[in-house]
Amino acid sequence: MKFITVLPEFIPSSTIRDTVNQIMPEMEIVNSLDFEKSDADVLVATTFTKLDREQLKKFPNLKYLQIASTGYDNVDLAYAKEKGVIVCNVPIANKQSVAEHVIAFILIFLKDMIFLNSELKERKNWPLLTGSRDLEGKTVGILGMGMIGIQLAKRLIAFGPSLLYYDVRRLKPEEEEELGLNHVSFDELLSSSDIISIHMPLTPITRGLFNEETFSKMKDGAIFINTSRGEIVVESALINAVKKKAIKAGIDVYEKEPPDFNSELFKLDNVICSPHIAGVTAESQQRLLTETISNVLRYAQGIDPLYRVEL
Repeated sequence: MKFITVLPEFIPSSTIRDTVNQIMPEMEIVNSLDFEKSDADVLVATTFTKLDREQLKKFPNLKYLQIASTGYDNVDLAYAKEKGVIVCNVPIANKQSVAEHVIAFILIFLKDMIFLNSELKERKNWPLLTGSRDLEGKTVGILGMGMIGIQLAKRLIAFGPSLLYYDVRRLKPEEEEELGLNHVSFDELLSSSDIISIHMPLTPITRGLFNEETFSKMKDGAIFINTSRGEIVVESALINAVKKKAIKAGIDVYEKEPPDFNSELFKLDNVICSPHIAGVTAESQQRLLTETISNVLRYAQGIDPLYRVEL
């Protein structure tokens, strides 16, 4: 059985190489798919490597594809299914990291930190009043109640907001009760929430889900956070919502990455941006590496791998 890992060039690979070599010295590590063919049976890649039909054809012997990430929308799943390739991801490595990033966005907006920081640092002013608000008593709507959504709900409990969620797969009643969650329709979540956080995968249904019509149903001045996939949100519609409805937005993902830095999105005061890094912490990267290698070893030893993607 032959193994190959593809790492994007911007990822410091020395530590990863050292770790992998200690456990799987036979693993080949490359920085691109700029070759004609590989006879590898097992391919490990991140979401930064596009694995469409043409790229996957370079691996005629491929039987197992491990994506070192929660997301896997970079993979041509139809082709993988056609060829009988097992596809797995790692949905548990960064769930708490993303949840904490969302809470950071929320608190920055609620506590008026952008304004206060600029008043002190730029205007040399000592404001006596602020628009700071408490999270307690607010209504938070979570779109998508997978592993990250659940971690977010668990962490929000201590702050005392009301928690709404929408997901096509509803949790069990006892799970909802434990987390203090109320399942509502998509439209009700939009109109009732003071804060909305997206945790949905990118699918044909969710692509462009947040458009002019969707934003029009939200409360004026609501906080909107996207740490899932940029293509779920129509950027021009978000910009208009920020300008016309005073929406405050915490954005970690973009339609195109890197984004167009000339976009008006980066000029708006009520928008905080981070570079698709919500799930990237020192701790999450170690968990990701450990879980990825562990899953590949499971497959190599003839044990069913974890987190198999439904094709």
